[in-house]
Amino acid sequence: MAVMEGFTRSTIKTSGADIVTLRGGKGPPLLLIHGNPFTHLSWHKFAPRLAEEFTVVAIDLRGYGDSSKPPSTEKHEHYSFRAMAQDGVEVMEQLGFKSFMVAGHDRGARVTHRMCLDHPEKIQRAAILDIIPQHHLFNNINKSWATFSWHWFFNIQPSPMPEKLMGSDPDWFIEYKLAKTKKGLEFFGKEALEEYKRCFRNPDTIRAICEDYRACAGIDFEMDTKDFDAGKRLACPSLILWGATGSVGRNSKPSAGEIWQKYATDIRGAKALPCGHYLSEEAPEETYAELRAFFKAS
Repeated sequence: MAVMEGFTRSTIKTSGADIVTLRGGKGPPLLLIHGNPFTHLSWHKFAPRLAEEFTVVAIDLRGYGDSSKPPSTEKHEHYSFRAMAQDGVEVMEQLGFKSFMVAGHDRGARVTHRMCLDHPEKIQRAAILDIIPQHHLFNNINKSWATFSWHWFFNIQPSPMPEKLMGSDPDWFIEYKLAKTKKGLEFFGKEALEEYKRCFRNPDTIRAICEDYRACAGIDFEMDTKDFDAGKRLACPSLILWGATGSVGRNSKPSAGEIWQKYATDIRGAKALPCGHYLSEEAPEETYAELRAFFKAS
């Protein structure tokens, strides 16, 4: 089981799950939240450097990695971004942080977005990495996005169809999903990639991932629509980053930065980085520099 150098691993019990938590460094608190199908190790290329200036906390989302995997329900609420955001807030509270900064990638960016909406008093700054709000996506589906992001619609199919198909050869599936860039898998750290595969071999992880996407298309979309119609927006200073050659960079019309103007009121930066979807592993130097500058700013 891989551990980031200089970080202490623990499991923190929240009101809804047991969350694997890595903590390292000193300074202002910064929560890092990974995406699908990853774990906290998606930040391994620069989390130790961030820990030189921040108290860095990296978690495994509920359902992912070695965090617990709550049971499935009819409305999939155990895997809503609201539930995942609550886990993150409770982890930080138990570590002694009443407010903090946060960066999220992919599913973790969606958790970050919901965290900012549900707990605005706790979030000092937020970095959103390589997503368009699902409220916008579901209301503006186009051929290019649906083709590239086919797994959104595959994962939400009723159980157990997607679970059985992914579980029939989990190593092949995760390699197929992650190798959609011209660079293939070469930029993933070997130890991190093996850890992602280990976790994905667990049928409960595959079930939880499907529940995450089912919640996104159902209960999360309902929450988002209600909040958007009520004029609720991400209010804290925010940074929007995306990969120029990933789906967000290639398929978003207008650009990601322009779309986020409808969902956030204090965007301090919006920038495409020279990579695809996996910013922290494809372009770690550029991602680190952007995050450090943003979170160091007053």
